[in-house]
Amino acid sequence: MKPGGASRRLWLRRIGWLIFIWAASIAALAVVAMAVRGLMNLAGMTASS
Repeated sequence: MKPGGASRRLWLRRIGWLIFIWAASIAALAVVAMAVRGLMNLAGMTASS
């Protein structure tokens, strides 16, 4: 194994976690936005298109 192999794997793992956390935060934001939109729709606050 190359001497830099372990550090490269560590770097890739950190980048992978960063991308995972970013994607999870975007998904959570989408869920919250849909919930708020649903509540607004139930209250009659959404504009008809």
